[in-house]
Amino acid sequence: MASGSYRNGTPKTTKPDRSTSSTYTTPKPTAKSRVAAGGGANVRRSSAVPLIAKDDAGVPGRVRVAVRLRPQNSEELVADADFADCVELQSELKRLKLRKNNWESETYEFDEVLTESASQKRVYEVVAKPVVESVLEGYNGTVMAYGQTGTGKTFTLGKLGEDNIAARGIMVRAMEDILSDTSPTIDSVSVSYFQLYMETIQDLLCPGNDNIAIVEDPKSGDVSIPAATVVEIRDQRSFLELLRIGEAHRFAANTKLNTESSRSHAILMVHVKRSIKGRHDGEEGFPVENGQASSLVKSFRPPIVRKSKLVIVDLAGSERIDKSGSEGHTLEEAKSINLSLTALGKCINALAENSAHVPFRDSKLTRLLRDSFGGTARTSLVVTIGPSPRHRGETSSTIMFGQRAMKVENMVKLKEEFDYKSLCRRLDVELDKLFSENERLQKDFEDEIERVKAEAQNRISEVERKYMISLENERLKYQQDYMDSIKKLEEKWMINQQISNNERFWVGNHEGFMDGGEASVPSTSDSMNDDKQLVKTENLLRQSSEDEVSSLKSQVAQWKRLEAAANAEIVKLNKKLESEAHQKEKLEEEINILKNRLLQLSFEADETRRSLDRGGSGKAFSGFDTFMSQARSSQIRDSANGQKASIAKLFEQVGLQKILSLLESEDADVRIHAVKVVANLAAEEANQEKIVEAGGLSSLLILLRSSEDETIRRVAAGAIANLAMNETNQELVMVQDGISLLSMTAADAEDPQTLRMVAGAIANLCGNGNNTGRSLLIEDGALPWIVKNANNEASPIRRHIELALCHLAQHEVNAKDMINEGALWELVRISRDCSREDIRMLAHKTLTASPKFQAELRRLRIEC
Repeated sequence: MASGSYRNGTPKTTKPDRSTSSTYTTPKPTAKSRVAAGGGANVRRSSAVPLIAKDDAGVPGRVRVAVRLRPQNSEELVADADFADCVELQSELKRLKLRKNNWESETYEFDEVLTESASQKRVYEVVAKPVVESVLEGYNGTVMAYGQTGTGKTFTLGKLGEDNIAARGIMVRAMEDILSDTSPTIDSVSVSYFQLYMETIQDLLCPGNDNIAIVEDPKSGDVSIPAATVVEIRDQRSFLELLRIGEAHRFAANTKLNTESSRSHAILMVHVKRSIKGRHDGEEGFPVENGQASSLVKSFRPPIVRKSKLVIVDLAGSERIDKSGSEGHTLEEAKSINLSLTALGKCINALAENSAHVPFRDSKLTRLLRDSFGGTARTSLVVTIGPSPRHRGETSSTIMFGQRAMKVENMVKLKEEFDYKSLCRRLDVELDKLFSENERLQKDFEDEIERVKAEAQNRISEVERKYMISLENERLKYQQDYMDSIKKLEEKWMINQQISNNERFWVGNHEGFMDGGEASVPSTSDSMNDDKQLVKTENLLRQSSEDEVSSLKSQVAQWKRLEAAANAEIVKLNKKLESEAHQKEKLEEEINILKNRLLQLSFEADETRRSLDRGGSGKAFSGFDTFMSQARSSQIRDSANGQKASIAKLFEQVGLQKILSLLESEDADVRIHAVKVVANLAAEEANQEKIVEAGGLSSLLILLRSSEDETIRRVAAGAIANLAMNETNQELVMVQDGISLLSMTAADAEDPQTLRMVAGAIANLCGNGNNTGRSLLIEDGALPWIVKNANNEASPIRRHIELALCHLAQHEVNAKDMINEGALWELVRISRDCSREDIRMLAHKTLTASPKFQAELRRLRIEC
């Protein structure tokens, strides 16, 4: 067990009032609290740069060092009453003088010099706030305090400020800024708090978790403490409670130099994970070509997540044994502290001298701080010193440590990656929706088939029933009629037979009655004719009945054929359903392929854009002065060629009309991808005519007019600039009010890249106009904007505007308007001060060739 006590815990030593020795006054921060200082690696050189430079990813960033002077405590007020302070601060000049004696002193320069009256708020703003802002932007950051024991390191970093909020330290203020700038719904903030005591790492949030191992990534070399307790932070109150718990378990002891001296190095790690994509990806469909059925193709862009880490290190104070009076276990603690600080000093010396070997593995402290010194983090160091001349040696050693640390260069890098897990979850949800919808549609289709089959069966049964009833009724009717007719015929035949017999009887017995017999023959013939007519009528009725029966049989046959046709249709529909199910599987496979292809294309486009931004400024589109033909790096050419090949392949497979239709999508990300593809296609002269014929120019102008997205407007302006290289397209841009739209886009633009795109487009359009009348650019009101941006700070924008002015000035009819709008003065400036000789010579030639310009210059007595 250490001889020192747990801070704020039990057992503990009696703590005297520290208000005199540790509390700083809090004056109102001056207007110069954020003034930049310190830019070089030399010890005594100053420059106007902020404490934490806003370096881009992959750009060196020097360790920034501030020095803070502790006010005199009650003991020093008595003991050093007859002696002058050994330190003199010149905060305005960022200088510190260390007196050797009454006549000589040494002067040192730092990035910031904080007097004993500097408030905690000012210390945070100049030392830690720039690092916190960088962490919120996705960079790793480190804030560290170094100095002799008792000079205020723990007060500067870990003061909770429970009684006086103005006394809050860097840890509390940093967490306030982080929580206020993050969203608890989409971002996460977590902390781990541990101490390095006697070369062992112990968890301050879980005291039983001691002797924690350090884990290094064999590929990247990153150092992590996976076994340490990690707590997610939702509000400031929970964070303060964790700091109280950690401080209660930190080792402290009472020495001659400090009544509550820290005996361990405390390290607070804050992990920040931020999602920079604030909206969900949408979806847009377009039909598949080559006669295949159309399907909904979904385009998903994975959200981008930035992971960063803020490390706040409260180092234990260096001390001399003869002054601190340490003995026993406290002496062993002091030896361990001094050994780890010595190892840290060796590493900083090696980094400052660009040594081939840096002994990071000599101590666990240096292994933990490997990323902070010479790594990828933005690092800010505050060295604390005391005013007492009795500790001049320790003060000098602390100052020299800070001076050497100012020479260390870090390669800061942005920690950004795609959140593929979130994308996978969203894709799973979408697939579940698609499967559910497909199952619902399939069930509805099957229900419809069953309904049609049941309806057809019912109709067939009803028709068969009606047919059988009708057939039976007709049969009974005709049978009854037939029997009645037979009965009548039999009766008539019997009557005729009786008459015939009677006639034969009368003929045989009464021959004398010949005349009477002859008279009866015609009557018998008439009766026979009537019988024949009845038989004929009966035959006709019978034939009609047979025809009716045949008609009913044909109807039955027809209904059977309808039933067979219905069954065939049902079979056909079942086959069609199976075919559509198979086709759906194929389309789902194509959807997955297209998703992967679009994601790969988006990733390649982002990689190419970053390569272009690093390889050459102002060379993003070939529609301006140059494109990839002027690229200096073969890596950029290979990347651009690969992107063009991917875009050309997508162009061949999808078709120009479908790509242009995506420009009208309701989803912003789909429009961004589509306009990027169109812009890259427009960079090829062979595609420009096709794009214009398909209405691509009109769609791009509509995007400029209606879209509020800065990225869409920037890329659309670049695509118009590419198309405007063709003279025919220039006239189309003019006719469709393109100049006014470009001017409005430039006026509303906040991104310099957008201004560069607009300037390139106007530069390509400036040569177009009426040879016998004013330029259409002037008629559309673009000249004031051109004059306003002719001296833009960005060289690519300024070069395009200067070329545009020179081309407009070549037409004498434009001279009067240019003089009235002040363009003449810009032409004179260009002819004198332009960095490019060809533009300077063109401006000079234009001024000397224009009679109106020459007359105006003579009137103003200006020599060209």
